[in-house]
Amino acid sequence: MKGQMDTQYGQILIDTDVIATYAGSVAVECFGIVGMAAVNMKDGLVKLLKRDYLNHGINVKVDENNEITIDFHVIVAYGISIDTVSDNLIETVKYKVESFTGMKIAKINIYVEGVRVID
Repeated sequence: MKGQMDTQYGQILIDTDVIATYAGSVAVECFGIVGMAAVNMKDGLVKLLKRDYLNHGINVKVDENNEITIDFHVIVAYGISIDTVSDNLIETVKYKVESFTGMKIAKINIYVEGVRVID
């Protein structure tokens, strides 16, 4: 389902891929996030995605109440508290995506798929 906003001029529909791409670009700017992860379910392998494929590590759903649920598959930096990184990611993404879309976020789920040492 696409997100929608009703304005005085008509209706605006927002595709979930647009929301996912924006949320991915916001997420990789957050402290402690190395990148988004693509999970190969067949092999159980986790691959760090390039910046052009950020929306592949994110699943966005819009419910019947026009509220967004976002699932992030991330790779975090080694030695940084996952709790701190998660709190920062949730707070930043919630604020920026709600401002960008004009829609409310119902839930943000974070799946830590790996850890990387950064230089």
